[in-house]
Amino acid sequence: MTAKTLSNYIDGEWRAAGAQETMPVTNPATGEVLAQVPLSTAADVGLAASAAQAAFDGWRRTPATARIQFLFKLKRLLEENTEELARTITLENGKTLEEARGELARAVENVEVACGIPMLMQGDYSEDIARGIDEYMIRQPVGVCATIAPFNFPGMIAFWYLPYALACGNTFIMKPAERCPMTMQRVFELLHQLGLPKGVVNLVNGGPVAVDAILDHPLVRAVTFVGSTAVARHVYSRAAVNGKRVQAQGGAKNPVVVLPDADLEMTTRIVADAAFGNAGQRCLAASLAITVGAVHSQFVEAIADAATNRVVGYGMDAGVEMGPVITAQSKTRIQGLMRQGTAEGARLLVDGSVAAVEGYAQGSFMRPSVMDGLSPDGEIARAEIFGPVLGLIHVESVDAALDFINSGKYGNMACLFTASGASARKFRVEAQTGNIGINIGVAAPMAFFPFSGWKDSFFGDMHGQGKHAVEFFTQTKVVVERWPQEWTRKF
Repeated sequence: MTAKTLSNYIDGEWRAAGAQETMPVTNPATGEVLAQVPLSTAADVGLAASAAQAAFDGWRRTPATARIQFLFKLKRLLEENTEELARTITLENGKTLEEARGELARAVENVEVACGIPMLMQGDYSEDIARGIDEYMIRQPVGVCATIAPFNFPGMIAFWYLPYALACGNTFIMKPAERCPMTMQRVFELLHQLGLPKGVVNLVNGGPVAVDAILDHPLVRAVTFVGSTAVARHVYSRAAVNGKRVQAQGGAKNPVVVLPDADLEMTTRIVADAAFGNAGQRCLAASLAITVGAVHSQFVEAIADAATNRVVGYGMDAGVEMGPVITAQSKTRIQGLMRQGTAEGARLLVDGSVAAVEGYAQGSFMRPSVMDGLSPDGEIARAEIFGPVLGLIHVESVDAALDFINSGKYGNMACLFTASGASARKFRVEAQTGNIGINIGVAAPMAFFPFSGWKDSFFGDMHGQGKHAVEFFTQTKVVVERWPQEWTRKF
């Protein structure tokens, strides 16, 4: 692959960005520069917003049954090009091919759900709310919508939003992560094949300048975001000040609680996948295991063995279970957090902070790490690591585990491993997180359910996916209507 400069896609055409500044897109496993991504200016965003606004009226008046025909075609194109897209994800992100294929399956799933918009977007009607007066509610599109996406799922996150926005009659601007923009470049090549009206979908590459331009532009009416809590708070506050609808998914510290009656073999396998899959770089990564009662010593031994034996390498190679972290800077940051954990009294059971993979000396590789005895009051027990590090805390009861979980600032996910229905019910009722897993390590909702998040893990009201997506990408209009008989007789 040559290191070409990527283009923006605006008003149905590929265009060079107005910015002169670019940054390299690097394969995190090999250090190879794959492409140069332009750091688009506010003027580039303005061109996309104007094109989307110009296309909006015609697109919103296109019947929903006609709009979803494009999505049916998109589903087919995504399925036909899954392997190529998966390889692109692995090249620019580092995850394994199997993980990349799974990511794209989730993307297709959201397109499928959005194809049901003629029913999902239906309104309500009440006849004779008073004598001769009817009242009804209809849903109409919001206008120009934009998504600011993260690096960790370059193929999936866009599809939490794009298909629903289009199906509801909105026009769309995509701003992919500057670290991993190549997957969306290929996705937009597929979108171009659909024959959508010009301006309905637009792609603007870039960094913080492009983000702020989206948040400030008066034609952009709704913004979706996934990333760190600090940036999510910035996106939410700045966009809201400018009168926009916002849903901003932030960071997480996702605990898994292991009870003595849990199936140890199954639990260990699932927790290892949840903690170390995608090199721990996902908002539903299980970065903290809380053992309850007598299970602690058994689980510690089992999870340490699972971490030690996980196969790390280049995601393109067969048999690899975990790829590199995204950059050398990310690796340094994770190593610093691990040092902080040991300084706070944690014991490093498995140290994967320094790893070498034969043939890939320039890669940002780490191996899975396990830290036992984290201080519940320490920073490492509450900070989002976003890397392949699992911390362990021991408590004596489910109540103590819930107290710790509910005292945290994040509320993305919490999981419980048990054979007890009573314990499971107590946990799902009392745990203060938006996604709950029972004997599940990554409680990622299907596309027909919202991807929930509470506390500092989410800023907004309506979440991505499912009915929440329809609510977010439409605005309601209530009509109260009277047609007196004497008026009717005139005609």
